[in-house]
Amino acid sequence: MENVKWIYGSYKEDNRIFDSEIQAEEWVDALYPDFVPYLFNNINVGYATPDEKVIKYLANYLPEWTRYNNVNVSIHTEKTTKDGQVIFKIWTQQKI
Repeated sequence: MENVKWIYGSYKEDNRIFDSEIQAEEWVDALYPDFVPYLFNNINVGYATPDEKVIKYLANYLPEWTRYNNVNVSIHTEKTTKDGQVIFKIWTQQKI
């Protein structure tokens, strides 16, 4: 998890737990422009959220985004606890 550019803290929705799967999926789709500059420039990028649904959709979308941008990465996930709150993380790691 070294050298990861975390896309987190820029939006009020970062700490939100969405009410529905559709809302979570729409949020993930809206994150595409935030991820692409890093993916395209071979920079490891990640996202952290208390909403497991968001990570589930990112786990589905990230491989599509990397293939579309011709980027070769592996995708990692982790579940941690911070100040009593569960945080889900997902990030890319460039393949050499």
